[in-house]
Amino acid sequence: MKTDKILLGHGSGGSLTHDLISSLFLKHFTNPILDVQGDSALLDISAWEISMTTDSFVVDPLFFPGGDIGKLAIAGTVNDLAVSGAVPQYLSAAFIIEEGFPLADLERIVISMAAEAKKANVHIVTGDTKVVERGKCDKLFINTTGIGILDEEHEKICCGCKVEAGDMILLNGAIGNHGMAIMAERNELNLSAKITSDCACLNHMIAKVLDAGVRVKFMRDATRGGLSTVLHELVKGKDFGLEIEESALKVDEEVQGICELLGFDPMYVANEGKVVMLVHHDDAQKALEILQSDEFGKDASIIGEIVGSHLGKAYINTSIGGKRILDMLSGEQLPRIC
Repeated sequence: MKTDKILLGHGSGGSLTHDLISSLFLKHFTNPILDVQGDSALLDISAWEISMTTDSFVVDPLFFPGGDIGKLAIAGTVNDLAVSGAVPQYLSAAFIIEEGFPLADLERIVISMAAEAKKANVHIVTGDTKVVERGKCDKLFINTTGIGILDEEHEKICCGCKVEAGDMILLNGAIGNHGMAIMAERNELNLSAKITSDCACLNHMIAKVLDAGVRVKFMRDATRGGLSTVLHELVKGKDFGLEIEESALKVDEEVQGICELLGFDPMYVANEGKVVMLVHHDDAQKALEILQSDEFGKDASIIGEIVGSHLGKAYINTSIGGKRILDMLSGEQLPRIC
């Protein structure tokens, strides 16, 4: 049956399902593990430990400046592995598709996923497709699960249990771009300057820092909840605090403008290509230079440090000489941002 729309039959497990898998998913995701088409992927992994993460993506709109739901699904999962100190290796991809969704849009998204996976040097090795009746989901949802290998020396990065006073806080660039790009596209704001999402896989950049012997104590990607939420979570209940400098933060002029117009604080706006990295004080300059040598870290800066005062609290020293506490995002600032 020739059609340019997703039909309920594409999720039936019959001939339409097999046609969709072979003509779309296998065509663009092909690799020796996936091509076996077994009920599970057989992986050959030798590692001290295995890191695993899963994420679901429901972003609206599906296409936005700087990316789409497919690129976002790959980058989001790859980055979750990379900030734990792991080297991303394998991904699964599961699709929930609304009946009537255009096949051309689906292929565009799949091509985007394949391209981003290739850049990150990861393989999509298994997946699933479900089709629901028109109106039972909003166009397309994607779930991805990732597996990475972890060296013994990096196993404590995800918990931050080695963080201590004096450690320096680095950030690899401007904040708020993803959230404001989604907001502008969703609401069809006619901006004179286009805001582009920072959506990107950061694993290669992070690997450069780790491979250089930098003593990284903690990493986290500042996605939903923004930079402020990550910093608050880092110190909450701990026997140390932190301070960052507002003057060290970069916010693009277009992002700052739309935030002021709509009443958003860039500190709480989502990012999809920003990593907060805590490193030993003596390694901070080395880490900064490595980040700045990478395309995704050219605007990196040292934004603050871990302190032995105001335990369990995060503060920002403002550009006008004041100080304010950084709390966790309260409520839902921007729904369906990733």
